[in-house]
Amino acid sequence: MTKQNPVTRSTYDDVMLPIYAPAEFIPVKGKGSRVWDQNGTEYVDFAGGIAVLALGHCHPALVAALKNQSESLWHVSNIFTNEPALTLAQKLIKHTFADRVFFANSGAEANEAAFKLARHYALTCHHPYKTKIIAFHHGFHGRTLFTVSVGGQPKYADGFGPKPADIIHVPFNDLDAVKAVMDDHTCAVVLEPIQGEGGITPATQAFMQGLRELCDKHQALLVFDEVQSGMGRCGKLFAYMDYGIEPDILTTAKALGGGFPISAMLTKETIAQVMGPGTHGTTYGGNPLACAVGNAAFDLINDPALLTGVNERHQWFVDALQSLNKTYQAFGEIRGKGLLIGAELTGIYRDQSKVLLGLAAKNGLMLLNAGTNVLRFTPSLIIEKADVEEGMVRLAKTLADFREMQ
Repeated sequence: MTKQNPVTRSTYDDVMLPIYAPAEFIPVKGKGSRVWDQNGTEYVDFAGGIAVLALGHCHPALVAALKNQSESLWHVSNIFTNEPALTLAQKLIKHTFADRVFFANSGAEANEAAFKLARHYALTCHHPYKTKIIAFHHGFHGRTLFTVSVGGQPKYADGFGPKPADIIHVPFNDLDAVKAVMDDHTCAVVLEPIQGEGGITPATQAFMQGLRELCDKHQALLVFDEVQSGMGRCGKLFAYMDYGIEPDILTTAKALGGGFPISAMLTKETIAQVMGPGTHGTTYGGNPLACAVGNAAFDLINDPALLTGVNERHQWFVDALQSLNKTYQAFGEIRGKGLLIGAELTGIYRDQSKVLLGLAAKNGLMLLNAGTNVLRFTPSLIIEKADVEEGMVRLAKTLADFREMQ
């Protein structure tokens, strides 16, 4: 609680829809990879707002972009266009496979647009029975009814009545399972190149190549959800660039605005042309404020030196986790690419990720999980080595505290 803002963590329980279980502290200030709460307690941030804060908290270039844009134009709606949106679209097109861009506000909105486009393209260019969407167990694509149905996790999708039809889920990285259900009625195959909520599991090269070939054979669209893996997170501008293949549709959000809400759906000209005025839309998508910040973030992230640094920082984390393992035997497989890292818990720590997150917070460390058995690390792409080292000291204390509880 502060004089300027007399609220506490308990206020959340009184006024907010009870769909989250937030930490017991309230952050009030962030700078780089450090955060301070209402009491002035400092935290090292290994969470990065769930892979959003690619440039850390309050990066000066993003702050300047937001301030400058806020003094000229905030909002015009989709009845008009604006310069920041057009400039950001040009950058995305220049540096990816895409020819066309649609801006929205969140990953779920971008994925909703992608799935609607895939269905509409199939119905327009092929036949009325080409509606099947193949997705994967443990996937996550958002919380709208359509996106949560495409996501392969019943715990998120069940309990809301009838779901959109003709969505099939198969095991991730199992090409034979895809072949068994894929036919000419398939309109799209949808996946995250690295499953995030599913435990930080990268797609294999053979799997990705096989999906591209199957989609080409059956005239289906290959849709990559890069909401979490995109914008430098995995050491390339987008994770698909590591596989040597291209999608037909790609979605991005999270780090696209460096902390300011914005998302985008990217696609090719021939696919985009089935859409016309009124087939889809959003009031806030392409907002000048969001796109101004997005432009600043894009310019900083799409830099060879920064992307090389992401891969260097990956090794910092892996080396540190392996070092901790010598003392605590806490981790099994360490998965992921770049700064999208998952450490599988083992031994006495197995399935205890939520408990560890709570202990970490008490030790001044902001962490994530990816399911009950994986600790997830998605820090700033430019996190300093001193922050990594201090964070690992606090993680060691967390592992020690848990061990003493047994």
